[in-house]
Amino acid sequence: MKISLPDNNTGWRDWHVPFSHDQFTLEDILASAMHQQAAQDDVPLIVQLIENPKFDVPWITLFNGAVNLTDHDCIHALLGRGFLPKDEAFVIGFTMGSTNRTNTLEQKLYTWASKYLYPGPYKFSDEDAQVFKDAVHLGYVSDCTPLNTIDFSKYLSKPVNMIRDELGIETDLIESYFRIEKRRYLKSKASQRLL
Repeated sequence: MKISLPDNNTGWRDWHVPFSHDQFTLEDILASAMHQQAAQDDVPLIVQLIENPKFDVPWITLFNGAVNLTDHDCIHALLGRGFLPKDEAFVIGFTMGSTNRTNTLEQKLYTWASKYLYPGPYKFSDEDAQVFKDAVHLGYVSDCTPLNTIDFSKYLSKPVNMIRDELGIETDLIESYFRIEKRRYLKSKASQRLL
């Protein structure tokens, strides 16, 4: 069976490149999602204030691991996640955890904001919040390069599996967690399509 990327008719709820489809370049994966990607101005202000590093106050870090929208999309591709809330929870959590600077208070604050301040499709359920917490822990135990420090423009033409190797992203760790998530959330589209 030939493995292919999602086409331009794939909606944002269905867009996903499984973790195991790692032979595609980062650039190709991003291109397959271009019609789905939100512009920075489309992201609600509260989400931008919390997640975008351009809103950081000097010498005050509210949430470690903040990245711009382009880098955030690259991390989605590296971690094999789509755009559903559990996918967002995992990408944000793993990125924060990979800094090895995220503490319990920071996790609780982010969880509270994502459950009670975020609007519509950005809002986390209790399950999404658990995926976020799990991902923070995975990012913390991973020996990968902190994902918020990567210049992804240098990696665009490389296959995702090579990028994961270079950055030290342990595929066995991620795959093990994805199997657990799949068993844990049987009714979740995001969790059932991971591998």
